[in-house]
Amino acid sequence: MEFDEVINKRYSVRGYLDKEVEKEKLDYVLKAATIAPTGVNYQPFKVYVIDTKKNKEALSEIYSAKWFTQAPYVLCVVAKTDESWVRKWDNKNISDIDATIVMDHIILAATSVGLGTCYIAAFKPDKTREFLQLEDNEEPVLFTPLGYGDAEPRETPRKEIDEFTVYL
Repeated sequence: MEFDEVINKRYSVRGYLDKEVEKEKLDYVLKAATIAPTGVNYQPFKVYVIDTKKNKEALSEIYSAKWFTQAPYVLCVVAKTDESWVRKWDNKNISDIDATIVMDHIILAATSVGLGTCYIAAFKPDKTREFLQLEDNEEPVLFTPLGYGDAEPRETPRKEIDEFTVYL
């Protein structure tokens, strides 16, 4: 699939088939995480691959939408805040940026092999920390279901380029 097709085909999938994801597709998606750019290439993240059948109850406490646990997997990108690059001028820790780039690579790779995903940031961090048994230096940043979509995209109007672009 060409890149422009991938970015135009990707949408927030809010319904999944009860169909297993092939190991080679899962591995392909996870490989995309390893090549995501991170500050100074520190790669300060973990990706949790969560089996929804085994963990449906815990996942439902983290995010309650029924479709969240329909896919065979839910992935969570966790930032390792003490291992991230920190901008020296204002001490901005970019771990959340790195983790978001990682999730974007995962989601685009998944789209390119016919899998559905949905960025989830509206989760309960305390329940997540407890479920994943995270250390103090680990911050859950984003979730996505990963599976074969069974829902049509919703109409999502987009701004025109001149509405968000500033030329100096």
